[in-house]
Amino acid sequence: MTALPDLDLARKVLAAQPFSVLVGAEISAYGDGAATLVIPIRPELGQQFGYVHGGVLAYAADNALTYAAGSVLGPNVLTGGFSITYLRPAAGVRLRAEARVTGATRRQAVCHCEIYAEPEHGEPVLVAAAQGTTRAVERELTTPAS
Repeated sequence: MTALPDLDLARKVLAAQPFSVLVGAEISAYGDGAATLVIPIRPELGQQFGYVHGGVLAYAADNALTYAAGSVLGPNVLTGGFSITYLRPAAGVRLRAEARVTGATRRQAVCHCEIYAEPEHGEPVLVAAAQGTTRAVERELTTPAS
């Protein structure tokens, strides 16, 4: 069985994803069936009304769900599918996607994710919720260079 990845490896894998680098995503917490992804909010991530584009929220949910699952299934995982519900427009200085495994077998995990928009001052606002399935795959992860 493949050893479970740690926060350092999770950060290296994220840094090797060109799209994650483009949106500025970082992993702030990882392990034991949970993962937190943060994304600084900047104008390039917006839509026509100035809010964060729904595609960025979907990306955050997808990656947070998959990282949470990877913390129990190992690093060789892919998203099987997910659904997202947008609750309110996202604005502020940072997005925070918190995902956790709600159930897992040896080959798949079901996870839940809540996405918060954090203002410069004040309390974070829940802007979206998602649920998804992640599956372990046979393909070996090419570990990014140390």
